[in-house]
Amino acid sequence: MEAFESFVALAMEDEGLVVSSGVKFPVTRRTAKAQHEETQTHGFEVDLVAANAHKLVLTSVKSFFGSRGVVAEHVEGSAGGTPARLYALLNDPEVRAQVIDGACKRYGYDTSQVEMRLYVGRFAAPAKGTNEQRVREWAAATEAGSGPIKVYGVAEVVEIVRRVASSKQYRDDAALVALKVLDATGHLKPLPPS
Repeated sequence: MEAFESFVALAMEDEGLVVSSGVKFPVTRRTAKAQHEETQTHGFEVDLVAANAHKLVLTSVKSFFGSRGVVAEHVEGSAGGTPARLYALLNDPEVRAQVIDGACKRYGYDTSQVEMRLYVGRFAAPAKGTNEQRVREWAAATEAGSGPIKVYGVAEVVEIVRRVASSKQYRDDAALVALKVLDATGHLKPLPPS
């Protein structure tokens, strides 16, 4: 599991969800061959799959801490090419529908119980409007499963994980231990009162 994914998993576990990483779902698509009809099946990976008795959450996690960040045109799919394909789970209706259907069949949920989420470590610096605002607006208008795609930023994730880390109960988790070490050495701002 990628490092930011482990932070996200902790935040999701705090919701009472059981979390699994890196699950692939087969998606069958028609190829571009004009001479005859042909299909290919590829596995599309969902970074984190989380569930409880009432819902199934399919999650795409993009950290991009060491790069430009998440760009709205890539998430929306309007950029085309490789950048847009990195977000096919979210922006390609055919891929999204087949993954949701496959997850429902595999885990025994109804489409009305499926929630799709995007967790972002870093949004790209503003170009035309803010990338974060544009991604959140696009996601709010994009239906997937039981409703619109939900978007969470790093600040939202860290706030939850800091609260989890403040618990005195021991958990052997690298992300929690990292926060506890930073807090113990005075490198973190104090948590606001809850």
